Amino acid sequence: MTERPSPFYQAAVVGGGPAGLATAIALAQEGVSTALVARRSPYADNRTTALLGGSVDFLQSLDIWHRCSAHAAALRVMRLVDDTRRLIRSPEVKFSSDEIGLEAFGYNIENSLLLVAMEARAAELPNLTRIDDEAQSVVTGRSSVTITTKQGQSLTAALVAGADGRHSLCREAAGIGVKRRKLNQSALTLNIGHARPHHDCSTEFHTESGPCVFVPLPGQRSSIVWVVRPDEAERLKALDDEQLALALEKQSHSIFGKLTIAPGRHVFPLAIETPDRLAAGRIVLVGESAHVIPPIGAQGLNMGLRDAADLTNIVRDALSMGSDPGADDVLQRYARARRADVFSRTFAVDMANRTLLSDFLPAQSLRAAGMHLLDRVGPIRRLAMREGLSPSWRGR
Repeated sequence: MTERPSPFYQAAVVGGGPAGLATAIALAQEGVSTALVARRSPYADNRTTALLGGSVDFLQSLDIWHRCSAHAAALRVMRLVDDTRRLIRSPEVKFSSDEIGLEAFGYNIENSLLLVAMEARAAELPNLTRIDDEAQSVVTGRSSVTITTKQGQSLTAALVAGADGRHSLCREAAGIGVKRRKLNQSALTLNIGHARPHHDCSTEFHTESGPCVFVPLPGQRSSIVWVVRPDEAERLKALDDEQLALALEKQSHSIFGKLTIAPGRHVFPLAIETPDRLAAGRIVLVGESAHVIPPIGAQGLNMGLRDAADLTNIVRDALSMGSDPGADDVLQRYARARRADVFSRTFAVDMANRTLLSDFLPAQSLRAAGMHLLDRVGPIRRLAMREGLSPSWRGR
């Protein structure tokens, strides 16, 4: 009995999180025969994402945004508050989207609702084959990559996008090393209701252990990312709802009035992870396989969506010229397109975090001076707003 040949695809995406789904949808929508290898499973927590800059435009181009926009809250003001008790403190800084001609900086949405919209769009695309399983092995070859799933299904692809997270099987298969630096910080995430409106303002309190961010959700609700020491994160997580609400009300200086805790709270240890390369051996890295940073400035998934958009443009152009989408020159175009964005954002977030945590007076002075410039000098503030949303040099 002869073995059935493995189905062949121009591209395969491993990983079904938001970055992986967006990559698969974008490729298939451009006519690329695409396989998505990811198990369908309910999203495990109630984390949210602030979609900034071009992310909403990208989701609109994929026919996704209209399916979930009613569940998103506009982010029109961003407020940074130095809540440390240090000798040298930064001034409070407010950024308003109308100052740079935008209705909003972006929109905050629960990841579970975004994924429902993405799954609905993915199911409509004839060029997208969904393989409801996890990858067991990924083996690179000269002309293709072979993926075998845990249930024994096999497929080959000219190009594989590894969107399979921090412990990426695809990254390992490509022989790409990664530098990991654990941070002595964890993020407690949860959602709350509050008595007073947020007025579409995201408020970030900077403390000696990290930021505590209140990000608007529809109605009088907000999502919270509270970065503290790991032991403190576990202590806060273990509080009952009333105790946690009081702790958050104190941290927020009661600006939202009485708080109520929504079901579901999670703690995530923080780290910075940077791969040696972004592409090799017919494999490109997307999302958290390509970059892991602390949740500062809402950069994580927005970078992942830019990974997806840039990869799609490069693969489309390669196929239009009759090129192999997994060829080395195509992979290097992707790596060049993403390198500056990924590494500059990682550096900026790392420096912002380091200067916040530092007890070194010159570092505190530098941070305070930078915040003073943002507060007082309009052109610098507007430049920072635009660059924070999306790098102006991207795609050049």
